Amino acid sequence: MTQTIIVADDHPLFRAALKQAVNQAVPDANTVEVDSIKALQAAVEANPDADLILLDLNMPGAHGYSGLVFMRGQYPGLPVVVVSGSEDLQVMRRSVDYGASGFIPKSAPLPTITEGIQAVLEGDVWLPEGVADKIERMQSEPTDFSERLASLTPQQFRVLGMLAEGLLNKQIAYDLDVSEATIKAHITAVFRKLGVRNRTQAVIAIQQMELDPSEQSLSGG
Repeated sequence: MTQTIIVADDHPLFRAALKQAVNQAVPDANTVEVDSIKALQAAVEANPDADLILLDLNMPGAHGYSGLVFMRGQYPGLPVVVVSGSEDLQVMRRSVDYGASGFIPKSAPLPTITEGIQAVLEGDVWLPEGVADKIERMQSEPTDFSERLASLTPQQFRVLGMLAEGLLNKQIAYDLDVSEATIKAHITAVFRKLGVRNRTQAVIAIQQMELDPSEQSLSGG
């Protein structure tokens, strides 16, 4: 049976590199390429039996780890490997805490990326050599907020992302092609699930999921 692997990265050149690694790991794979969280959600809905997501942390529609947390909450049976420009151990630790099945640095050579993909498809958790021991000694991140974030529906997650971008209800309703009343209902549900009272608190909460400046590299998340 053909395996479906979704490559989620907003840099075309790196998507091409990942696709090459996928082709080496699984020669007959069906590779689906997306460049935003919105497109990723659509791809997963269109491919409910997908086998793996290769996920860039910093893509349009994502706030750091929020895309990872959301995908793991909505699709717990679908493994996600974070592919990141950061090689900060704290980023790797948090990625694993939030449910990633692997972490591949963008600087890794093609054979290493291929090895990571193969390992996760076989059911393992893959990390760069020597990293597992180091991050085991690090303190885990509290997961209370990530669990709340994971409980949002796909539409609620989209609305939260738009709130974080500063869009008004009217703009969100237009973009999602629904009524303002529907957006107000979504926002009320988002506030309740996240345990916040207003937009400002919701935006501050989602910003907890951002990568710290010190954790980001010049090549992006």
